[in-house]
Amino acid sequence: MDDRKKDVIRQTDAEAIRLAKTLLRSARFGALAVLEPRTGSPLASRVGVATDIDGAPLILVSMLSAHTRAMLADPRCSLLLGEPGKGDPLAHPRLSLICQASRLERGSDAHTRAERRYLNRNPKANLYAGLGDFSIFRLEPQRASLNGGFGKAYLLDRSDLVTVGPIVQELAASEQSAIEHMNADHLDAIAVYAHDYAGASSDGWGIAGLDADGMDLVSGDNVCRVFFPQPLIAARELRPVLVEMARGGRAARQANNET
Repeated sequence: MDDRKKDVIRQTDAEAIRLAKTLLRSARFGALAVLEPRTGSPLASRVGVATDIDGAPLILVSMLSAHTRAMLADPRCSLLLGEPGKGDPLAHPRLSLICQASRLERGSDAHTRAERRYLNRNPKANLYAGLGDFSIFRLEPQRASLNGGFGKAYLLDRSDLVTVGPIVQELAASEQSAIEHMNADHLDAIAVYAHDYAGASSDGWGIAGLDADGMDLVSGDNVCRVFFPQPLIAARELRPVLVEMARGGRAARQANNET
């Protein structure tokens, strides 16, 4: 049995980690599984999803919901991400995260950052985010299972998904001002990121989030993930990387038009 299981699980490589991060960073919603306090039975619900700057999932939930009460009673939970497309839904990649849920205290630095990132990603949630019975929970990934399609199963650790180090706080301090500047003054560059790096076909893209690995772009209900050529080591690297990516995308497009 153990030998057969080892044959099913592939060795986790950079491609698998990138796919897992793409599913995590581009998710608009997910299936949250918790343990019902009274019976211990599993309870699954759909929740809106965003990510903290280090990659941990964020959810905004009502204290009146059964799954919220369950997380407060027992923080163990699982989050399934990944949207099916045409054809067999099991042929499309999905990520299942084993997490520990923690409620963020309103007014804390962690809550302020999480709320900002959640609402950047899910602006319609502004209608109820400030209501007293809504809270933001951060889901701390412990490990994950990635199914990239038939015969493509991987096991991932927390270190494969969550960024650590000084870059997290550094970038968090300047992220919102950088987002607002790019969305106000450089929509042409953002269009290059979406079209030339993510292969997006629609227009109207804006930046919803920046992190050490890349950026999250949104256009209405459409979301795409763009990775930097290399992860950022320091926040000061962000501007040069954005400038170079815009320049490189335009140059590649011009070269293709001339051939």
